[in-house]
Amino acid sequence: MWTASQRGRWCTLLCVLLLGLFLLRTGVSPGPGPNGGPPQPAAAHQRVVSKPSAAGPLPHSPPLRISLPSIRVDAPLARVGLDQHGSIITPPLSRPDLAGWYTGAVAPGERGTSVVVGHLDNTAGPAVFYLLGALAPGSRVEILRKDGRTAVFETYGTETHRQRDFPAERVYADGPRAELRLITCGGRYSERDGYEENVVVFARLVDVR
Repeated sequence: MWTASQRGRWCTLLCVLLLGLFLLRTGVSPGPGPNGGPPQPAAAHQRVVSKPSAAGPLPHSPPLRISLPSIRVDAPLARVGLDQHGSIITPPLSRPDLAGWYTGAVAPGERGTSVVVGHLDNTAGPAVFYLLGALAPGSRVEILRKDGRTAVFETYGTETHRQRDFPAERVYADGPRAELRLITCGGRYSERDGYEENVVVFARLVDVR
């Protein structure tokens, strides 16, 4: 049974998602670098099926850092919300090392679906989630929380979606387990519209340290 605060957070998130506004449209990345752009997921659209978690959910505690050892990411986490248009406020492009935890959803490790976003690149080159599309199923995601615990997630799939067809309700659906979504831009880039897709990595809580 969800608490009133959990139901309130999910209601806020769902309202935004159903309006089709929860996409990485603010702070659009400047396009692929000289090496032809970042690695893309092996499949253009790989459907995923969640499996039961071996670890129980944790109480609320804000996240401080995110680590993805297999792609050499170790980054601080900033709190991000929504702008006046209902779009997520991504971390500033001037901080390519920074990822953002969306505070309208649960904290990583809590029961439900938490969301972390990061830029693909900026004018200086690759940013924090440049290699996100290269994550293989079974990769570890470690998130250090303010309470001193580290929530350890395991990835179980990756999807890419055109922003205009983004299946928000399914991607962000809450449930009885602790889930995590990592999101960045992807696909082809144009000067007018930026990147045309989002890369979404699905992960579930498997351990707590």
